[in-house]
Amino acid sequence: MYKSFLIKYAEIGVKGKNRYLFEEALVKQIKYALKKTEGEFAVRRTDGRIYVDALSDFDFEETVESLKKVFGISGICPVVHVEDEGFEKLCEDVVRYIGDTYPDIRDSQSEASVVNPRSGFTTFKVAARRARKNYPLDSMQLNVELGGVILDAYPKMRVDVHKPDILLHVEIRDKIYLYSEIIPGPGGMPVGTGGKAMLLLSGGIDSPVAGWMIAKRGVKIDAVYFHAPPYTSERAKQKVVDLAKKVADYAGPVWLHVVNFTDIQLYIYDKCPHDELTIIMRRYMMRIAEQIAKETDCLGLITGESIGQVASQTMASLAATNEVCTMPVYRPLIGFDKMEIVDIAEKIDSYEISILPYEDCCTIFVAKHPVTKPNLNIIKRHEQNLQEGIDELVEKALSTKEVIVVQA
Repeated sequence: MYKSFLIKYAEIGVKGKNRYLFEEALVKQIKYALKKTEGEFAVRRTDGRIYVDALSDFDFEETVESLKKVFGISGICPVVHVEDEGFEKLCEDVVRYIGDTYPDIRDSQSEASVVNPRSGFTTFKVAARRARKNYPLDSMQLNVELGGVILDAYPKMRVDVHKPDILLHVEIRDKIYLYSEIIPGPGGMPVGTGGKAMLLLSGGIDSPVAGWMIAKRGVKIDAVYFHAPPYTSERAKQKVVDLAKKVADYAGPVWLHVVNFTDIQLYIYDKCPHDELTIIMRRYMMRIAEQIAKETDCLGLITGESIGQVASQTMASLAATNEVCTMPVYRPLIGFDKMEIVDIAEKIDSYEISILPYEDCCTIFVAKHPVTKPNLNIIKRHEQNLQEGIDELVEKALSTKEVIVVQA
């Protein structure tokens, strides 16, 4: 029945003279998403509208699921387009559309059938829009006339202009478009319109969610993962790759930088107080991540930290970690509690991967009694114990890092 989709957007509509740039970015992301689906499609931008037209047979559900992962889309409307062959033909098309889309309404017209008001789809409203001004009826006249035609064809329906069960949109353009369903999209802004940032990606629940949230604002995501063989296994590494794929479902290809952190961790473990291990390790992770970010033209770092969730995420600990960075650090989960984060993780299908029992380097080397209120001056003084060899170890870690291009 459906061969086209009308793509609705929200924030893009208020971008003024730059709106076309955001529309073009959205079209690009839609085309990329549809490459993963069966069928051929044409994506076109016209008169403030974006349409996806099927050029071959396609899987409706698969196509909708792909479009639901494109940031910038606020609604996906399956549309039927009909030729302008006069108003009487339009009336026939509208009646047919209601019957085909809502067969319960069509079948309820028999005398033996009674519409249950609680079952839905008993009230309707016509919302016509005449974009082509040479059409003989204006929008209000179309609403009235088409509403009367529907009532004649389906007398057990009634009009409700405030909260209708069916809101039938009729758009008069180059063709005439009919639609009544709006499937919610993810919202946000098209990926690539907000620059690029580096995500510190671990095997936990939080960091994939943080990456997803920043990508939703139009930011292209790269990622860095700190691997610690043999203390962390190849399965732990694969777990992070799988999490990066979940982010890539929405954000497009993710360049994942895998840094061997073992020697740095062991050196810190040997030279620094154990209650400060986590803070000092995090400071070196941020230093390394920032260096990679600068080399790859990223404009900031992203972490999944939330105030007070663990010892390294108290206000004092975050201040100590942040002190080593010269570029912005974005923490979209900073005020979230764990259940709010889990809800998003389940929504983006990363939660079940995150809870797999393969530990990352942060959990392997965690202190039994980590400091929760680190003194920055003391932390810096203890980092001086590392001066003899830390720069060489960091340079080695950077020069031996592995880059994996992760695609959905």
